[in-house]
Amino acid sequence: MSDVLRTDYTGEGISEAEVAATPWEQARLWVDDAVARSRVQDDVPEPYAISVATVDGAGRPNVRTVLMRFFDANGPGFVTGTQSTKGLEIAATGGIAAALTWPAMFRAIRFRGVAEQLSRDEVAGYFGSRPWASRISAWASRQSQPIEGRQGLEDAYARYAAQFPDHGDPADVPVPDFWGGYRVVCDEVEFWGGRRNRLHDRLVFSRVAPGPLDEADAWTLSRRQP
Repeated sequence: MSDVLRTDYTGEGISEAEVAATPWEQARLWVDDAVARSRVQDDVPEPYAISVATVDGAGRPNVRTVLMRFFDANGPGFVTGTQSTKGLEIAATGGIAAALTWPAMFRAIRFRGVAEQLSRDEVAGYFGSRPWASRISAWASRQSQPIEGRQGLEDAYARYAAQFPDHGDPADVPVPDFWGGYRVVCDEVEFWGGRRNRLHDRLVFSRVAPGPLDEADAWTLSRRQP
């Protein structure tokens, strides 16, 4: 690759002196910064885009990008088809890792731990907040399953749109029984800050006791080399 593009990262990084007392506080600060920037600049178009990695029963990894739809001191969460590849791999091994990455800000957060299925009430509450068309799409798509051509997907969408017409009520479209969500129950949360000359900052909160992301006694902080 003789045409490699080299960009020197000009971020401010992150230091032990400025990092928040808990991984939740620090993650919330950076997520809020990314959302604020997305509203005034076009270089962070999807601040909640999160890459999710799972492992199958043979130990082979899979990664894909979804949208973070839950975020609190219990960990980041997302919705998906429970019979999708990610859902089946979570059921098989439970292991999960996820990353929020904002290249324009020279920042990333990495979460590692185990996946916990969201309650039906949490899933239903979020599902009802989605636009009608998105709720119909959840029925139309059997995630990760093969399909012959785009038309099959369009036909399924039209079929469910007719079955569940839009009357402006969240109850117009029920939650599919094959649709759910997961939360990353973290053992480790890393904050990466890009800096010049590839001397990036990596500050890592590691779990030392039970507790959510906002419980200081559950975590210890260390620095890793870039």
